[in-house]
Amino acid sequence: MGEHVKDTEIVSRIDTDLSVSKDAMRSSPSRAQAIADGELVAVEPGIAAEAGWNAPVAISRAAWDDCVAWSDEDTARQVPQDETGRLWDVLYMTAARARRGFDTDMYAELYRVPRGGRARKARLVRVRCSIGFGDEREPVITIRQADEA
Repeated sequence: MGEHVKDTEIVSRIDTDLSVSKDAMRSSPSRAQAIADGELVAVEPGIAAEAGWNAPVAISRAAWDDCVAWSDEDTARQVPQDETGRLWDVLYMTAARARRGFDTDMYAELYRVPRGGRARKARLVRVRCSIGFGDEREPVITIRQADEA
């Protein structure tokens, strides 16, 4: 039979063996810091509200790069699009899915042309949308790739 270890023993081992404090394990960067570091992209409140969101919205860098980012070079190589239109699609489709109901986490599907190649047809992508608390305990929306933590 396996040895049973108490939670306090596990935390003690972490503190001792890895020099990681309990406070360090619990801390996470603030939303403002994640935006400043470029891990999250803050969405301008006006376009978020137009699309149906009444709380601040941020999109993870990975989701932004996959679903929103678009350059003149992308248009020349692939199809005419722009970031504002692509952003609108992400915001509108996630807001439409949210109106159907969910607690704090849900997945939404939308079509987007993958960038960086020669694709001209839109392909289905799934994103994850979470409602949580911001730095001041206000409700905030975060949109991520479906497989992002």
